[in-house]
Amino acid sequence: MSGRQKKYLDDLLADENRAPVEPAEETGRAGRPMRAPMPPVRSLAADAQTSAATAPQSPSSRRRPEGTTLLGRQSALARVASGEVKQVTQLQLDPARVRVWPGNARRYEALSEESCADLISSIVAEGGQKVPAIVRRVEGDADHDYEVIAGTRRHWTVQWLRANNYPNMRFLAEVYDLDDESAFRLSDLENRARKDVTDMERARNYAAALRTHYKNHLTRMAERLNLSKGWLSKMVKVASLPQDVVSAFAAEADIKLKPSYPLAQALSDDGRRGLIINEARRLSKEQAVRRKNMTTPISAPEVIKRLLNAGIAQNREDQRYVVRTDDGRPAITVISSNRQGVTLRLHAGSGMDNGAIADGVKEALVHLSASGRGLMR
Repeated sequence: MSGRQKKYLDDLLADENRAPVEPAEETGRAGRPMRAPMPPVRSLAADAQTSAATAPQSPSSRRRPEGTTLLGRQSALARVASGEVKQVTQLQLDPARVRVWPGNARRYEALSEESCADLISSIVAEGGQKVPAIVRRVEGDADHDYEVIAGTRRHWTVQWLRANNYPNMRFLAEVYDLDDESAFRLSDLENRARKDVTDMERARNYAAALRTHYKNHLTRMAERLNLSKGWLSKMVKVASLPQDVVSAFAAEADIKLKPSYPLAQALSDDGRRGLIINEARRLSKEQAVRRKNMTTPISAPEVIKRLLNAGIAQNREDQRYVVRTDDGRPAITVISSNRQGVTLRLHAGSGMDNGAIADGVKEALVHLSASGRGLMR
């Protein structure tokens, strides 16, 4: 984590109230013990006491009056009480009693033994989870006591280990009191540098948060997240890619922000949108055939190229579409067709009467409708 991100995280967590110290054992809603006794909750003050108790004693320190030790303890406790030093609640939880917050960018259902292999190996080698997740309490859910704000992969991995030869593995978490917007910012900060969170997952997460937490105020959201407004705007734009287009790629992870942004812009043109989606459906079928035959999929750059060219080529063809007289003279030419409407040129001197011109206009509109660019879309 960069120094800038570290400061942002410290400021974010400093703004929130920490949950009170937990008892050594959690009990269920019916009062029955749910969890094995956890290690004692530690604070900076407690660590200082422990260090003082276990460190090698010099002759001078052994002769230190007892009153000095008591004064040191009182000073440490006073720092905790004043808020200068804050106690952090750490719990050893049953992961089945912890749900995943839906505001997180990472798709829980997309996690697998393969994608979490490094974390599985690390937790097994270290004899348990060492880096705690961040959770908050939930109310009104009979099946869960907490939800994960940051640490989705850790939660999935502990669940997997409990089902695969490590039934006593516990989920280590720190408890914070966070509102939804603060939870989103904290989750975003953790996921921002994660390479295994796809651009599409992140883009959709930002688009949802823009509506839910920031009332579609992009500038406010960029300020709160300490992000560039232009970059954030592009992410939200890419999130608008329809599922037909997403399916044209071999994998969702192939959709990258920079090359996909022009495609998202092209889809905003009603005149090109239908043509691009039709090509995307063809590409999706081709990808399915390649997967079935276990051959190399169509690359992401090639997918984007074909989608963009589909709209451009058809646009040029439409602009060349001309209704002609019997002797070949141009009578009506399609100039453009977009969200504002259809533009036709009626050529002077074609020799057509009004009835023939009306039939020619109808012919041009039928052609546009067949290509997905008519007035009725």
